[in-house]
Amino acid sequence: MHILLVEDDAVLADGLSRVLSGNGMAVEVVNNGLQADQVLQRGDLAVAVLDIGLPGIDGFEVVRRLRARGSAVPVLLLTARDAVEDRVRGLELGADDYLVKPFATAELVARIRALARRNAPQPALLALGELVLDTGAKRARIGARPLDLSVREWAVLECLLQHPGRVLSKQQIIDAILPWGDDITPNAVEVYVSRLRLKLAGSGAQLRTVRGFGYLLEAAAHA
Repeated sequence: MHILLVEDDAVLADGLSRVLSGNGMAVEVVNNGLQADQVLQRGDLAVAVLDIGLPGIDGFEVVRRLRARGSAVPVLLLTARDAVEDRVRGLELGADDYLVKPFATAELVARIRALARRNAPQPALLALGELVLDTGAKRARIGARPLDLSVREWAVLECLLQHPGRVLSKQQIIDAILPWGDDITPNAVEVYVSRLRLKLAGSGAQLRTVRGFGYLLEAAAHA
């Protein structure tokens, strides 16, 4: 996974680069907005991790130029500014997520991976039993019957259906559905799973709790 890290603090940039490299990422580091803009024109990146306060042009302008070119490269903003208007401005310009300094490096790694997963090509249809999710049209059905899902129920179900037969922990689910995950707690995941379990009745897809580990979506056993 090729990551662009844009940070003008040399010590922080070196530390973050080491952490990301240690987690299996190929990291390219630049220290100003103009260099970042040039690198982002190549289009070979999985995620861009971008500080807002940069020399040359700031992170906001980098994001604006990126989206003006029609690029869909996911952008994670790093900022010491915790004002709500700065977060809103970054997201409105096209950033996908943000972290306010100081932050835990484990959270940075998790958010980068979540953004990369969300941007990876996915099949248009996900199916298990009679359950079908059309990820392009954002429609779900059980057989011919439409399945009504809230935005977060959809996100949780899509995450599970992308990994049928695999146990996912609550934290893995939260990480996978960022940026909505900012205010999602493990208890909230339990609520969404409980609702989905009821809605999936008769679909041929079974949502099980694996105690101590997480949740598993699999084909229902036939009687």
